[in-house]
Amino acid sequence: MIALPAAAPLVPDGDRARTLLQDELAKQEYAAAQPSLFDRIASGFLDWFTGLFDASRSGAPPVLLTVALIVLVVAVIVTLLLFGLPRINRRSTASALFGEDDRRTADELRRAAEAAMGRGDLRLAVLERFRALARSLDERTLVQVFPGTTATAFSRAAAGRFPDERAALAAAAALFDGVRYDDRPANQQEAESVRALDERLAAARPLLDPVPAG
Repeated sequence: MIALPAAAPLVPDGDRARTLLQDELAKQEYAAAQPSLFDRIASGFLDWFTGLFDASRSGAPPVLLTVALIVLVVAVIVTLLLFGLPRINRRSTASALFGEDDRRTADELRRAAEAAMGRGDLRLAVLERFRALARSLDERTLVQVFPGTTATAFSRAAAGRFPDERAALAAAAALFDGVRYDDRPANQQEAESVRALDERLAAARPLLDPVPAG
């Protein structure tokens, strides 16, 4: 109910009534009750979407609209089958590398391996390059590296994708374990062999259906 000033006449004329109504609607409680911009956009979208299926409002027959929706759904399904689900922050889901929490990408690990080799730290070069190899295959969604995965288990899984490199992968995993856990030294040839293996796998085409470990 509109509250009128005490001095106002009981039946105001047109101009006075308009002024009183504008003053009342200008109050804060009326402004707060107005729909927000988001509400108006959402309401407009829903009206448009439901109107697509109303033959009296849409220029296209409902049958054509239904066919268009089916085609869209089929396209989404085909895209998922061809490319898989989108990867979200692979670095956070594949941080563990052979007992260590390491969130570096394959490229970052490769640069660390090259830097270690450049200053003559061949042990670290072997470790970083093997980690880069594992992270690379994980980023390519070819071999998943979980917390607790060992270098040997990884090499066997990777060999399923690259059977021609089975022996080289096994040798690299044994070298990694020896350097990492037995504190054995590494030489230039061994560091270069792991780097060459990483480069070959990066350029090779993997098998879509992994070969079971022999």
